[in-house]
Amino acid sequence: MTSVFVRPSSTPRGGPLLTAAIALASAFASTFAQAAEVRVFTLQSIPLIGVSPEVAVVHLDAASQIESRIGTQLPADPAHAQAIARERLSRGGATMQRELAAAYQGVADAWSLGITTLPAVVVDRRYVVYGEPDVAKASARIAAYRRAHR
Repeated sequence: MTSVFVRPSSTPRGGPLLTAAIALASAFASTFAQAAEVRVFTLQSIPLIGVSPEVAVVHLDAASQIESRIGTQLPADPAHAQAIARERLSRGGATMQRELAAAYQGVADAWSLGITTLPAVVVDRRYVVYGEPDVAKASARIAAYRRAHR
């Protein structure tokens, strides 16, 4: 059985007027039901199901796979290996650098969110379901939790 975990949010400062304004704005925003940001943190080796097109899937092993492509079949001589790796990086150019930066950003995001188990389905950077590979099912659990705890 999976559980929904909620990250604590900071308490608004500014007194009751600000709190009332925030509550009113929240109610108004929920009326228009903006789409929730859904991100799944996982590994390539963990198959996911129920992933809709708007869900961002972050493969935490993407950086090591890119680095493996760069470092595959390098010679034993360090200077020669370094030259070949640089050439592969330059051939991949800006695209490979963007892929590598995005891969490491995903790792940093998972760390900053305190992700402890994979897969992790995260909604609005606040709600998370661990260990559920069915993204639609995990998202539905979070939606039910949110409705029950308004």
